[in-house]
Amino acid sequence: MDVFLLLAAAPEAAAMPMSVRLPLSIMNFLEFAVWGSWFVVLGQYLNNLKFTGKQIGSIYATMSLGTIFAPVIVGAVCDRYFASEQVMGVLHLVGALLLFWMATIKTPGIFYCAALIYALVYSPTLSLSNSIIFANITDATRDFPTIRVLGTIGWIAANLMLKVLLKPGEAVNNRPLLMAAGLSAILGVASFFQPHTPPPANPNPFPFWEALSLLKEPSFAVFYGISFLITIALAFYYSFTSLFLEQKVGVKPGNVGPLMTIGQWSEIVFLLALPWFLGQFGMKTVLLVGMLAWGARYAIFSAGKPFPLILLGLALHGICFDFFFAAGFIHVENTAPADIRNSGQALFAALTYGLGMYIGTEASGWVNHFASTDVTDPVTGETKRVTDWKKFWMIPMVGVLVSLLLFTLLFSAPAAKKGPV
Repeated sequence: MDVFLLLAAAPEAAAMPMSVRLPLSIMNFLEFAVWGSWFVVLGQYLNNLKFTGKQIGSIYATMSLGTIFAPVIVGAVCDRYFASEQVMGVLHLVGALLLFWMATIKTPGIFYCAALIYALVYSPTLSLSNSIIFANITDATRDFPTIRVLGTIGWIAANLMLKVLLKPGEAVNNRPLLMAAGLSAILGVASFFQPHTPPPANPNPFPFWEALSLLKEPSFAVFYGISFLITIALAFYYSFTSLFLEQKVGVKPGNVGPLMTIGQWSEIVFLLALPWFLGQFGMKTVLLVGMLAWGARYAIFSAGKPFPLILLGLALHGICFDFFFAAGFIHVENTAPADIRNSGQALFAALTYGLGMYIGTEASGWVNHFASTDVTDPVTGETKRVTDWKKFWMIPMVGVLVSLLLFTLLFSAPAAKKGPV
């Protein structure tokens, strides 16, 4: 499929000047490079520090826990008081210091506290960066994917750098966290040079309350509700795929991060193709295909072999992420009133990246514990934890299929609505 032909099919609108596109692209590149530097391999690093599966799951859950509260508060602040790019800069500079601190911690309790504080600082920037982009582009459906794709490239670049930071055969150490700290500092400075994005001229006095009022409409209630439910199942992938690849598939520790970039390469193609798919098939079909891809991925992981099939499961990430999360943010932008844009995006982030991911990540830790047993080597006498990965992946697969069925039966896309309520 020719990506350039797909892009040509996007709706006609005035082209963005490069003076706007370039800084937005740099911001999005660094936003996901910071996250990608440490998130994929953190489970391996914590495992090497002798943290338990439940402790690893709880630490991963801090990002989601922070996303429940912080984006809502920051979104409301940016809807009323401060320019979004200035808040973005401050948050990333503070985040750089917190990441450096995390790289020095060796005990579970302190690491958990540091990770939670960092989550409260970083998580608002995910929806905030989207709001800055949407406020400065001319066509959300056409322009957002072509800028968001730079975030995917940033994630890939960060993961490929792990091949440089981690020598062959070397266990995962704190260098990914240190790299993330450096990138966060750079992004903090760069954020102040983004297009000026002030609050609306006539700000809504209660923007998040108005965002919540969207749930009175059946289409929004179903969209937000099913998004929340399915994200619980999606969290299993983010928490334990790296350990699955190392322990079940036999991928060397230093190759896990680079191997998982297969999903991001796929994401680039499908992000660029997303405007065409939305135009041809509509929002509901695109979201359904994204959900179906998650179910297919978990079925493949449950099988556990052969290796080419596992690679296909990783490659499905392009459809999984783009047709659900990226399309979801576009859906909110195209249907929520303009004066609560930041809060509308924050609500979607809070329910998916936040509450859904938090419950799912915590659940993944418990399911991993349930699906694992202690096995003693009869020769060495060494005891290690062995996971039944088929049992582990079957549980989120069922959750995805249930969510898919509910969404198919209940959701109908509302008409675009750009003006104030």
